[in-house]
Amino acid sequence: MRDNMDMEYGVRDGDEKHHVYVDESGAVPGESFEVGNSLYAKLQRFAGKFGIEQRGIERVPEDERTDTAPWHVGTMWLAANMVVSSFAIGALAVPVFDLGFADTILTILFVNLLGITPVAFWSTFGPRFGLRQMVLSRFYFGYYGVKLIAIFNVLACVGWSSVNVIVGAQLINAVNPKVPGYAGIIIIAAATFFVTLFGYRIVHAYEKWSWIPSFIIFLIVLGEFAHSGKFSNLPMGVGTSETGSVLSFAASVYGFATGWTSYAADYTVYQPVSASRARIFAWTYVGLAFPLLFTQMLGAAVITASIGTPEYADGYATSGIGGLLAAVLFPPLGRFGQFCLVMLGLSIIANNCPNIYSVSLTLQLLARQTQAVPRFVWTFIGTVIYCAIAIPGYSHFESVLENFMLVIGYWLAIYTGIALTEHLVFKRGYLGYAPEIYDQPSKLPVGIAAITAFAFGVMGAVLGMAQVWWIGPIGKRIGTPTYGGDIGFELAFAFSASSFLILRTIEFRYFKR
Repeated sequence: MRDNMDMEYGVRDGDEKHHVYVDESGAVPGESFEVGNSLYAKLQRFAGKFGIEQRGIERVPEDERTDTAPWHVGTMWLAANMVVSSFAIGALAVPVFDLGFADTILTILFVNLLGITPVAFWSTFGPRFGLRQMVLSRFYFGYYGVKLIAIFNVLACVGWSSVNVIVGAQLINAVNPKVPGYAGIIIIAAATFFVTLFGYRIVHAYEKWSWIPSFIIFLIVLGEFAHSGKFSNLPMGVGTSETGSVLSFAASVYGFATGWTSYAADYTVYQPVSASRARIFAWTYVGLAFPLLFTQMLGAAVITASIGTPEYADGYATSGIGGLLAAVLFPPLGRFGQFCLVMLGLSIIANNCPNIYSVSLTLQLLARQTQAVPRFVWTFIGTVIYCAIAIPGYSHFESVLENFMLVIGYWLAIYTGIALTEHLVFKRGYLGYAPEIYDQPSKLPVGIAAITAFAFGVMGAVLGMAQVWWIGPIGKRIGTPTYGGDIGFELAFAFSASSFLILRTIEFRYFKR
């Protein structure tokens, strides 16, 4: 009786060891993508000849989950965040938020540790159910409601890619001003496309090694900057202006750290169902924490020199992050310093691979018609779109970056508030899921409660945000009246989670699903 009950809910206890069992109904075998004479099947057969991943948002069967090393997800996120765009987040502390060094470091430490927790948590769902993150989100927002979330995720993927590639192009321009920004953007975007074109396996293979040269170069930056003696221990501010600045900077840091949440499970779906959730969580958490803390703290340290050192200030004013790093590397290292800067620019490839791989999956979720377009075709379309955004936005990097980080933080705080409440209160853990119904609208949640709660979350964000173009009434009460203090993501989470708890209770009692 015990065995039958556990199998019904998704777990079977064997006599010798614990064995996880999940109903595989709805899982799609890989060979099925090539069946038929449709254009879709012909494209899939053509792609298969070159080893291109053919699977999109279809559920992965257990016998095709061949990625058996939990540490792969660790190196995946290590490479994606050991990049210059993470360094740039730390460097925002002084020119944008006017913070001291100690308060910057403390903000980076604690906010990152908070922001990466949802990413590590939802990474454990990939092995368990074999579902992509946005498909998994149907269990929180419903079959149709999740399409709204998918739109936000597409904007996030494309936006992150645009912001990141601008940073990389700035570095190339700092080495050779004759290389225009658009050329650097196209170079990085083309390289990213070729990695993501081949799918999950090649993305992981690339990320497994690409963090090493980036880490070595950041160590060189650390050594040269420390040797230069240009570091300035800027004093911490006091009073309401300090409070507002810390909270607003924290929103940017949180937005970058938690930005991977909406596609966390995409990179663990080929792990076997028996993979240890604790190991997946730990590898993801460490793989995110180390590069984020290291690069952002390094960026925070280097930017302090822009206050009292003209060459650092001029470099940053002229070429942004590229000019700042050039001031560290070029005088002592010459040509080798230029080489290091180009390599850091190319590190953006590792940063953008998750964005472009996941945007192709998310686009398939929007409609049955978009699912009929192979994943690798969407990869190309997504690449073209973010290049079209990045090229005209090249000269406005800093303001775009700051505002975009905040927007991302808002919507993902809402997503986390709703999804976490559904998981803990209504699903009551992993056993509350029936993954075999992932493509059956009549059995999934209706989604009315989730979408309504999402609107409440937006209201919370608007009340608490403090940006150049809008300071909410609550945000205005924190910090100085001119700039306020941003607590948009805290209120977005609180409003969405609390309203969803009430609305979902009513929805479940009425619809029974």
